[in-house]
Amino acid sequence: MKYAILVGDGMSDYRLDDLDGRTPLQASRTPEMDRIAKEGMTGLARTVPRNMDASSDVANMSIFGYDPKEFYTGRGPLEAESMGIELGPDDVAFRANLVTVSDGVMVDYSAGHISSNEAAVLIELLGGKFSRRGVRFYPGVSYRHLMIVPEGKLSGGHGHLRCVPPHDITGKPIMENFPRGKGAKFLREIMTGSQFMLADHEINTIRVDLGENPVDMLWLWGQGKKPSMPLFKERHGVDGAVISAVDLIKGLALCIGLKVIDVPGATGYYDTDYAAKAEYALRALEGADFVFVHVEAPDEAGHNGDLGEKIRAIENFDEKVVGRIADGMRRMGKHRILVMPDHPTPVELRTHADDPVPYAIAGNGIRADAVCRFDEESIGKGGGQTVAASGLVDVLFGGAR
Repeated sequence: MKYAILVGDGMSDYRLDDLDGRTPLQASRTPEMDRIAKEGMTGLARTVPRNMDASSDVANMSIFGYDPKEFYTGRGPLEAESMGIELGPDDVAFRANLVTVSDGVMVDYSAGHISSNEAAVLIELLGGKFSRRGVRFYPGVSYRHLMIVPEGKLSGGHGHLRCVPPHDITGKPIMENFPRGKGAKFLREIMTGSQFMLADHEINTIRVDLGENPVDMLWLWGQGKKPSMPLFKERHGVDGAVISAVDLIKGLALCIGLKVIDVPGATGYYDTDYAAKAEYALRALEGADFVFVHVEAPDEAGHNGDLGEKIRAIENFDEKVVGRIADGMRRMGKHRILVMPDHPTPVELRTHADDPVPYAIAGNGIRADAVCRFDEESIGKGGGQTVAASGLVDVLFGGAR
């Protein structure tokens, strides 16, 4: 039996007046996901446990079958794992965004999706300046980077900190969203200090001349220490691979012993190579029994408040990822496939929400229900109970409802 989990990050949404009261999923052409819904079982899944932040790391940990309340330690250490950074027992990893701020307001959490080459120069500059304070910086991809801090630098430890993701505060004042709690003073000093260092940098001068958003500030969030998680194969008896352009997904995969496959052209943005992800997933299934494919583009469109790009991303995911992988798995023989978002990223909110999301599982041994469309309303009215997403892998690999 071959198995696949296909995640369209942030696909789920709310009804919009611009779509005559429909959601982006309802307005999109999604024949492949509709087919899986029609041929399989559907329902709503809670990917974000109550009283936890609606973050992609929490949500995808649930989809992998791990209860975040038991295993989640933070986003930073997952990205560190992906980048091959070994954390010591006293290290705290922070996600470090390069952002655009204007008049005290968060304008752009990605600094115009700055190139990795430009970003690496700026991160090296910051690392050289702040190394005397005992912190280490590691360049990542585009606006996404890491800072490692010895826990002793954070009075009271990292567990007392409250840090806000920059994509949650687009258009909002930064002062009221700075880190809070014990140890926050240390972080605020680095964040505000970065503003003076970056203000007149040549890269920013060029970016402004080109009409691009400059990097005005370093924003720290997603703190945590190295997690301890049982291997996926030990829990489910199945080994496999993960395909994603996002470090936190790759880090999750490595923490649970799954192989990470890097796909040329996978960017984590609108221009990602959807077809290549499908091709590499099918290649992986020739030698393994399970593949997890994650596509970030719908989430990015939600954060940007771009309805047109969100619909385009959903349709690309449906045609070029879900359709191609499902067709390939049918040719392979016995198979099961699970399709779902990890969380809603409503275009009107421009941030994550913790509402339950629709899912559909189809394949050998899975009984179909009466649902024929893959969208929030059709599946929500299908009569199935809302379940914890961490239990869906047991359905995928085990018996049918």
